[in-house]
Amino acid sequence: MAGPRILYLHGFCSSPASWKARLLGDHLAAAGLADRFVCPTLPPAPFAAIADAEALLAGGDGPTTLVGSSLGGYYAAWLAEKHDLRAVLINPAVMAPVLLGGLVGTQTNFHSGEKFEFTTEHVEQLRSLEAASVTPARYLLLVETGDAVLDYRRAVERYAGSRQIVIEGGDHSFTHFPELMPQIIEFCGL
Repeated sequence: MAGPRILYLHGFCSSPASWKARLLGDHLAAAGLADRFVCPTLPPAPFAAIADAEALLAGGDGPTTLVGSSLGGYYAAWLAEKHDLRAVLINPAVMAPVLLGGLVGTQTNFHSGEKFEFTTEHVEQLRSLEAASVTPARYLLLVETGDAVLDYRRAVERYAGSRQIVIEGGDHSFTHFPELMPQIIEFCGL
């Protein structure tokens, strides 16, 4: 793969079958850029998810921009700071250990129906994956104020100084994703 590419990181209980991942992948494929889009199935264990993402980063031969949704946004920030990358964060889980700490137990993937155990060890792994600080210039933050899962204001504060698009209304799925794809693709260098 030569040239810029996108590594899309989906959220908790999600998968590459999420509507945003499919829409972005299909859009790039229609533009003849299918080989520039990578969206792995991330395992539920945070350290394993990061290891998979880092293996894909190591295998690329062009600049990679991360696009992360919800928990994928949390992972994207950690990876962006560690590997000096740019990232688009979509309704990111800024306080993932706190949010997901309440979800310890059996969970079900939204798309596959597969059940998995989310454990207190996984919550501790999330704590260790929090980026100590963020470099605002590397981020494009996309949030909707109607997100009932995450408080968008925490993301606006955490990524102060970054390019931010804050949209009134919407929800955690980020309903305005289709109309913002041109800005995402441009930010990613494609």
